[in-house]
Amino acid sequence: MKITFYGHACIGIEVSGKHILVDPFITANPKASHIDINTLQADYILLTHAHSDHILDAEAIAKRTNAVIISNYEVAVHFGNKGLKYHPMNHGGSWQFDFGKVKMVSAIHSSSFPDGSYGGNPAGFVIEGEHKNIYISGDTALTMDMKLIPMRTKLDLAILSIGNNFTMDVEDAIIAADFVACDKVLGVHYDTFGYIEINHDQAKKKFFDAGKDLMLLEIGQSIDL
Repeated sequence: MKITFYGHACIGIEVSGKHILVDPFITANPKASHIDINTLQADYILLTHAHSDHILDAEAIAKRTNAVIISNYEVAVHFGNKGLKYHPMNHGGSWQFDFGKVKMVSAIHSSSFPDGSYGGNPAGFVIEGEHKNIYISGDTALTMDMKLIPMRTKLDLAILSIGNNFTMDVEDAIIAADFVACDKVLGVHYDTFGYIEINHDQAKKKFFDAGKDLMLLEIGQSIDL
């Protein structure tokens, strides 16, 4: 499984020969100006909720790649009504795709489309691949529901929001890593704008002191699991 960071909360995942894109927000992110969305491959696009900083480029990429959009019922149908392929889900449900199993899990946040219309419930995802399993928290507060995840799935990586103000901060993300029983963490949803800027060295040290590994990738950088 190869994981690529495209800025903010956008992640690319390559697994079992398939390309998955999570929460594509690239063209309006100055920090990701060197990423050309027309070069990105996507067989599936996972959307955690309807906020513009998570769905902005989904339509354009899906139209070009013919990707299937996976999200909560309301977000999935929204894109389906635009003529795009979609697979609706909701909390607690899972589905076996050709790249692995996806389970939609709880997130505590809000969810509305840019025009203010209802965007369904925000969510996170657990992806079980052939050899590796990951958790994508989405935008969320620290929640006790995270403790349910390791009861079903042993994780190899937790992708956690750490930017504070709109989501968990670093300290809460450390607790979240404990709750999901995964000491290897990829931080997302930080530095994009002023409200969520963090001190990288301080964040890494706090994770290290807690016996955990926090990775903060450069935009466009990848890791292999």
